[in-house]
Amino acid sequence: MSIVYINLTKDKALELTNLWNKEIGGSFPLREELFYQNSFEDVNVLLEGSWIAVDEKNQNAAGFVISKVWKEDMECIKSKKDIGHIQVLLVASEYRNKGIGSELLKRSENSLREARVKTILLGQDPWHYFPGIPSEFELTEKWFKKRGYVKYGEEYDMYCNLAATKPLELPSFPDVKFRMLDKEEKEDFLAFLNRCFPGRWEYEAIHYFQRGGTGREFVVAEKKGQIIGFCRINDSRSPLIAQNVYWAPLFGNEELGGIGPLGIDGNERGHGYGLAIVQAGMYFLYKRGIKNLVIDWTGLVDFYGKLGCKVWKKYIKYKKELNN
Repeated sequence: MSIVYINLTKDKALELTNLWNKEIGGSFPLREELFYQNSFEDVNVLLEGSWIAVDEKNQNAAGFVISKVWKEDMECIKSKKDIGHIQVLLVASEYRNKGIGSELLKRSENSLREARVKTILLGQDPWHYFPGIPSEFELTEKWFKKRGYVKYGEEYDMYCNLAATKPLELPSFPDVKFRMLDKEEKEDFLAFLNRCFPGRWEYEAIHYFQRGGTGREFVVAEKKGQIIGFCRINDSRSPLIAQNVYWAPLFGNEELGGIGPLGIDGNERGHGYGLAIVQAGMYFLYKRGIKNLVIDWTGLVDFYGKLGCKVWKKYIKYKKELNN
């Protein structure tokens, strides 16, 4: 068997999607549209560190790796410039234990090192698929541990059946109103995020509006005419496939909605507004006819549990420090 390595290329997208679904699609069904969005259209992909292993005999893809670094010149992500990510590393089962995964990882790490990355995270990239290694992939965990990756935490996706959740009413506070964001409030909303939640959430909101977002994906808490909190909600009509609805095909013909991220101005916490804005998000999604809800990438299991949410998927976070 002779394997050659080529850089990630769009003409292999469908084949790589099929490889993914053959290996892990039962738990994480990948749509080609999502693959294009997260792994080809994202400018943060490090092509020098993204490779496809090809069997020379039949020209089939035997495996692939996709690496990322934060390339965009945006103030909200400057602190992430020395962090690199391996978005996905997957080898077809019939090609495993032949050194292909090790070679893909070596090529990824070498390119990330050359890009002056100090820390490699598994997942958690911009336009990510996973916040860590899915917990059912125990052999994958062991494989990365042997190669110097260290566990440093856990994250969860949570599920809620809105039809069985009570109450599904818009929360009521004497001085706070929960409503959908108006498209004319874009600049005020981004200024709020920049002030209260600079970083990834602001970054994702900027891209949301660049993709034609109108505000229908954001619930806001308003007090005395000012935005003091937000909660993002997603569905199939959103301008991009958001992380909490990635695995919507698992729900068949029933639409999946998503909640998160969310946050309350630090000066307004301690009054129950956080839980209330989640409840408001649930209310608006249910009004759209959505019964299935996922909250992705969270450690706040008890917090969301108060509204009937249960752990659905678990991820183990891993990283590796590079010695440049």
